[in-house]
Amino acid sequence: MNRTLSFAFLLTISAPAFGQAVDGQGAQQLSDQLSRYVGKQALNEGILKISAEGDAYKVTFDMKALAAKVPKQDLAKFDFSPITLSVKPNGDGGWSVSSDFSTSGSFEVNNSEGPATGQILIKDGKFAGVYNPELGAFTSGESSIAGMTMTSRMPRQITDLNVGSGSSKFGATKSANGGVDLNVMQSMADFAETVKLDNRSVGGVKTSELVVDLTAKAIRTKPFLDLLAFAVAHEDEDRLKADQAELKTLLLAALPLWERMDGTYTFKNFVFETYAGNLGASQLITSFGADGIAREGRFDYRIKATGLSFPYIIPGWAAKLLPTEFDVKFGGVNIDLDSMSRKAIETFDLNKNPPLPAEFGDQIKADFMANAPKFVVGHSVFINGDTQVALEGEMTFPDGEKPDANLTIDVAGYDKIVASLQEAAKTDSEASQAFTGALAIKGFAKTLPDGRIEWDIIARHDGSVTVNGAMLKGPDPVVEDNVDPGAIPGTAKKP
Repeated sequence: MNRTLSFAFLLTISAPAFGQAVDGQGAQQLSDQLSRYVGKQALNEGILKISAEGDAYKVTFDMKALAAKVPKQDLAKFDFSPITLSVKPNGDGGWSVSSDFSTSGSFEVNNSEGPATGQILIKDGKFAGVYNPELGAFTSGESSIAGMTMTSRMPRQITDLNVGSGSSKFGATKSANGGVDLNVMQSMADFAETVKLDNRSVGGVKTSELVVDLTAKAIRTKPFLDLLAFAVAHEDEDRLKADQAELKTLLLAALPLWERMDGTYTFKNFVFETYAGNLGASQLITSFGADGIAREGRFDYRIKATGLSFPYIIPGWAAKLLPTEFDVKFGGVNIDLDSMSRKAIETFDLNKNPPLPAEFGDQIKADFMANAPKFVVGHSVFINGDTQVALEGEMTFPDGEKPDANLTIDVAGYDKIVASLQEAAKTDSEASQAFTGALAIKGFAKTLPDGRIEWDIIARHDGSVTVNGAMLKGPDPVVEDNVDPGAIPGTAKKP
């Protein structure tokens, strides 16, 4: 809801303030400017209304008017109150925006499987912020809710979402590299989502607190708005084809979309519920980082958990070996999306069907692999008491198809793992098999000075695999197509 409203605010006040005076003429000017981004039809049909009220403009989004455009046989019911914003010019070209977006509503949709219904309730929703049209972003703002519930019902499935109080703060500044630097902090309490299928609970996610921290560098907000305006002005297909040169110019201007984007989601007392038991963590942190459309882009992901618990269906002997905490890092480097994007923009022709030639996909793949992209596993650890498993490695594609990969695994406390399996093997056949495997695997390991044991695994694109320098598997045999017309297709040539 907050993201939807923020997007609506951005559209509504994309024009500079017209001065301190708020009157009917200013409302008309704002409407005319806004029509560039939402189309005149939205204003003419009352979906969006702008009027002068005191020292601010009242902007109204009529959800029912929008829903009325959907055929009655598809949307049987839609009952939501309008969303209103108060938009006040600051005198410096910016706007002060506020809204009470508390709402309660429902809808019913008809489909081939039967009617689907939904209800939503947002309690005490508040928003306030300062928008800068030159940046195309809010320089500051905050929002809050006292609670939210959502329910969707389909013939066989029911989904319930409940959220306690929540709040967010956000702001933007002009980036030194063009565009906008953005930061968003959001938190919510008592998040719970459950899913039932045929009146049987099949899953659910719960957390006592969720905190989100997002940052972005050099987002191209203004080029995004230009693209939106172009799309609104070119709903007619013939006009779009005629002006595709302008579209290509606008697409290139929007690159690289952003310079860098990073985000962290922190869950406290996280529980994933299943019919077979619950998977939980006292704290779960997921984070990501992504460059924009870059020539040598990098992507990073991390999942970290503490206080892990596992479903009861896992045998006791196995549960004792599972980690109580872990920290996993992975990502990619040398990801060339820039060349791919620019070539696609340069090549497409809307006057042809398809717009891109059939061989284009193979060309793009070859160019992408030529930049030597690399998949990376950063130093990752799995911990259970005095036992710790660590791993790291990377994968490349030297021939553009099959990978070269290396992975280093080291374990502290491996003897304790073996001893635990040996004890369990006395009464459990599966544990006995695991114990035998653990002894065999140890035979390939090397012992480090600090007592840890390590496996350095190298798998090459020729099919060979070595462990700590010892050949575990040789290269795959080379098979060539038989060119003898009388031979069986696919068999190897005779020497």
